[in-house]
Amino acid sequence: MFKTVEMARLNVAGPIENLDEVLRICANLENIHVVDYSGDYDGIGIGTPSEDANPISSLLVKARAAKTELKPVNRSGSFSISSIKSILKADFESKLDSILSVIESDRDSEAEISRLTERVSVLQTIAPLNIPLELMTGISSIEVYVGETSKNKAAKASVEFSDMGDSIELHVVGGVIAIACEPKYGADVMLGFGNLGARPVQIPTGEGQPSKLLSEAQDQISKQLNSIENNLKVKADWLASNAAELVAVTEYLEREEDILTGHKLCAVSEHAFALDAWTPLVDSDKVSNALRKVSSHITIEKFHDDHHHAHGHNVEYPPIEFDMPQMARHGSLLTDLVGRPQYGTIDPTTMMAITFPIFYGLILGDAGYGAVIMALAWFLGTKIGHEPIGALASRVLMLMGVSTFIVGVLTAEAFGFIIEDWAPFAGFYDWTYANIVFPAFVSDTMGMSHTHIPFHRASGALQDYVLLSVYIGVIHILIGFVIGFINVFKAHGIGAAFFEKGSWLLILLGGFMHVYLYMTDDTYGTFQGSIWSAIMVTGVLCLIYGLAIYEKFGWVGGVIMGPIETFGLLANTLSYLRIMAVGVAGVKIAEVGNDMGFETMVSSIESGDYHIAIVGFILWVTIQVFALALGLLSPSIHAARLHFVEWMGKFHDGSGEPFTPFGGRPVHTEGH
Repeated sequence: MFKTVEMARLNVAGPIENLDEVLRICANLENIHVVDYSGDYDGIGIGTPSEDANPISSLLVKARAAKTELKPVNRSGSFSISSIKSILKADFESKLDSILSVIESDRDSEAEISRLTERVSVLQTIAPLNIPLELMTGISSIEVYVGETSKNKAAKASVEFSDMGDSIELHVVGGVIAIACEPKYGADVMLGFGNLGARPVQIPTGEGQPSKLLSEAQDQISKQLNSIENNLKVKADWLASNAAELVAVTEYLEREEDILTGHKLCAVSEHAFALDAWTPLVDSDKVSNALRKVSSHITIEKFHDDHHHAHGHNVEYPPIEFDMPQMARHGSLLTDLVGRPQYGTIDPTTMMAITFPIFYGLILGDAGYGAVIMALAWFLGTKIGHEPIGALASRVLMLMGVSTFIVGVLTAEAFGFIIEDWAPFAGFYDWTYANIVFPAFVSDTMGMSHTHIPFHRASGALQDYVLLSVYIGVIHILIGFVIGFINVFKAHGIGAAFFEKGSWLLILLGGFMHVYLYMTDDTYGTFQGSIWSAIMVTGVLCLIYGLAIYEKFGWVGGVIMGPIETFGLLANTLSYLRIMAVGVAGVKIAEVGNDMGFETMVSSIESGDYHIAIVGFILWVTIQVFALALGLLSPSIHAARLHFVEWMGKFHDGSGEPFTPFGGRPVHTEGH
């Protein structure tokens, strides 16, 4: 659950004629991560793709092009390999060619519409001049210049160009200025256009009256739009019959291309090949049995990190394959945002799968918004849930909505309203107030006086929410340092673990308890000596030693950086106050919307001012939509920061390479 899959190094060698079969077996196993051969050894080159790869790659290009454009969805389940081959034998390529021609026709139409739209814009500008187009493009030694400006400025054209006299022929209609002259006067004309603020108009090619050409261009646009409209039905009909097949065929072709081009990942000589890879240790026997028949040499060895606790080591670590319960699988999306953990370290994915939605819910904490988010997650699940990543993403969003809804129930908030006294909910909250009482530990030790539900975070329980945010931050960061301690201990031993991470544990624990006693005990002084202050000072001294010796800062650097880093830890801890601050800010925004919009609407309806009621309703809905959009974005960002920066920064380096099975793991195809 908290560690990644144990890996073993796989080395396979054999006759070159067996390489194709070896690669196919590796793809079929779905658990082989092939290491790309760098070609460093003399006399041993990199393999070349199979000749059979060309037609597969060519067909795959077409399939990907159609898939990208049409965005098909497979709701028919997995296809057997035999059925995929039957589809291909039935000339699926001709189906692709037919729909790709429709797609290409649409692209041509869109390009033509773009060209015609620009032409229409120019023709609309010059049409009032009523000058044939062929005359405006110049006649022998005469050039025609056309500019567009405001009507007021265009009216001054005769004055602007009066000095040129009979050297030019001037036409002004509305804000359009046309001047015919010899080329030698071109610079003077353009200068005059500049003085009038006239934008030069590029005259299009063609012959005839602009008004007629304008009508023709508009007719051509209509024809192109009709073509696109007709093609929409063609593409819809094609998708209805071939969407699932296109998805499955594309996946099959991608795997086949990987197999047929896999030679370039291997070391080859004239007569032999060598393949270097990783495989899960638990699958060693399965892999060995499958490859033994087609190879002359196989070794599978469990990876051991043998750098002997030395810093600056250069070890090739195995790729990272997550190992977690299915219910926590969605956490992998979050971990992959910052990179997978280094091999052999604790994997935070399962924990983050739980805590990220909780943090989000604590920040947003509105039952109404939570219900909307759950509905949105369900909707997205119907649209993208057919793909693995889409299913995980919709699950993350659903859990965020559930967490928000639960916190909203605990705080009696829905769409910014306090619903404690509302008729449908009053009985429930009367019951919670009478029957759910927090233990004395909460008030006596934690200092939180609001010991019942509902928990009004934006009013009566605001101070308690501040304390709760700090407590969450301290616990969260402590867990991060504990994980970091374990990671360093496993890699470098107890000494490095204590001085690199244990010192931080002492500082955080001692510092927190020192501040806690100061806040809760009137007899406890700011600089009073106690076991906790001693622990904190010890932690700072250990940190200085760790920075100087283990982090190679030297004693001067350690003495300087130690106190600075300690204050940085304070900032990290206080950063968790954003749980309270952002949440309360969201509540206040929603309350403003309710006061300005909803209350205005209700009072206006009661007084009969229905036009004002409509304005109030629009204002209320607008602010609610804004608050919801902000609620989706802002808590996500802050919850992510608390995990990725404040927490994972204590132990996670994100350097792990994802485990990528050769040939992929099919979703829409099955069998070999």
